[in-house]
Amino acid sequence: MADYELIVGFEVHAELATATKIFCGCSTEPGAPANTHTCPVCLGLPGVLPVLNGAALEHAVRVALACHCGISSPSIFERKNYYYPDLPKNYQVSQKRAPFGVDGWFDLEVDGTVKRISIVDIHLEEDAGKLVHPEERSAAGYSLVDFNRAGVPLLEVVSGPDLRSVAEAEAYMTAMRRLLQYLGASDARMELGQIRFEANISVRPVGTETLGKRVEIKNLNSFRTVTRAIEYEMARQIDLYERGGAVAQETRLWDDARGETQAMRSKEESHDYRYFPEPDLVPMVFTDAYLADLAAKLPELPAARRTRFIEAFGLPEYDAAILTGEKTIADFVDAAVALGANPKTVSNWIMGEALRLLNEKGLAPDALPITPRALADLIALVDDGKINANQAKQVFAEMFDSGAAPEEIVKARGFAQISDVSALAAIVDAVVAANPDAAAKYTAGDDKPLGFLVGQVMKQSRGQANAPVVNALIRKKLRGE
Repeated sequence: MADYELIVGFEVHAELATATKIFCGCSTEPGAPANTHTCPVCLGLPGVLPVLNGAALEHAVRVALACHCGISSPSIFERKNYYYPDLPKNYQVSQKRAPFGVDGWFDLEVDGTVKRISIVDIHLEEDAGKLVHPEERSAAGYSLVDFNRAGVPLLEVVSGPDLRSVAEAEAYMTAMRRLLQYLGASDARMELGQIRFEANISVRPVGTETLGKRVEIKNLNSFRTVTRAIEYEMARQIDLYERGGAVAQETRLWDDARGETQAMRSKEESHDYRYFPEPDLVPMVFTDAYLADLAAKLPELPAARRTRFIEAFGLPEYDAAILTGEKTIADFVDAAVALGANPKTVSNWIMGEALRLLNEKGLAPDALPITPRALADLIALVDDGKINANQAKQVFAEMFDSGAAPEEIVKARGFAQISDVSALAAIVDAVVAANPDAAAKYTAGDDKPLGFLVGQVMKQSRGQANAPVVNALIRKKLRGE
């Protein structure tokens, strides 16, 4: 494999975060009974006229601007003609000649190195329906079709053949998903089918400039599946060349059970789809003022937010990268800090207990059941000496499970920390008297017994003693410090 170079480009299909479909008023809410979110427009019945969803248009242009694309003006919709059972019109309204965004770029960081990836185009299109295959289909000889998804607005981002390794491919998928979430264009939940990746893969001898025949891989429903498909397809193509064969330009499907790609059909060119302008949708012309207004409203994007977390919050680069990896987590951190919590303390709680519990319970980051206000209040309880660190972890876990406020949990479980010096001094005196050997060794200069003595005080106080105060009392009593 060292004699060949991997070439990968992606077509990213993201369901846009709109309440209704791209050309009609049908709901995009998932999970409805089959064929209940349909109407004459999205079913392509005779005599209907589509109307473009303004929110979908704005999402598309914002993503194009964020990817430094030129904006086609006029931009047009076209009919992409092909037949498939889940395509009710026998054509798909898409864009080819004048998409919203063209000739853009996207900076990708891999292992500390920034690489610029070209964005060929960014366009809008309508999604197809979904084929449902009953378990008994082999005997029944039929499949079913659900048109609820037909007409859902899809944004397609097409990258150039610039990725050269599986690591770069993984980084690109992660970064593009993160960008769409930060822009609010898509929730991009891969497990819900809201973002789909189709990989275009080829190989060529190292040192050559001509691209090899590319193969498009479909049916990729997870990041892990994409990487497995790329690794398999690279090995398959190299093996063909090594045996004197040729790679066919085709579309292949990934068979996850077998761990291999399988031929689906020969790869179509654009002329095979007989594109022509959609006669029922007018060309769109964008004014400079409209584009400037959208550009000015672009939110803080991931790279800029990570830099701010480092410079303004004083967080290490590693912390900042993890915390800005998911927009919902980054929003949480900003909100907690705005409430007065120390940024590094917030980071420690999120990267420690929060992510651990989310992972244990199989929850996505946006399902974190603790509010920024609750975490800020918990941190304040520790800072004020009302509970200790061990108690705080127990409170956090209960907050995670019940959603109760930290003060309520502290009160209910009797977690009030003892910081009164006179009360703690009496316990220290009792512990020292009960452990004369440890006390004598510490007095003589051996620091090891200190932890034991503090532990005994914590045990006597049922974990409620203020540990720093206990440390100070023991040092003063035994060493006069």
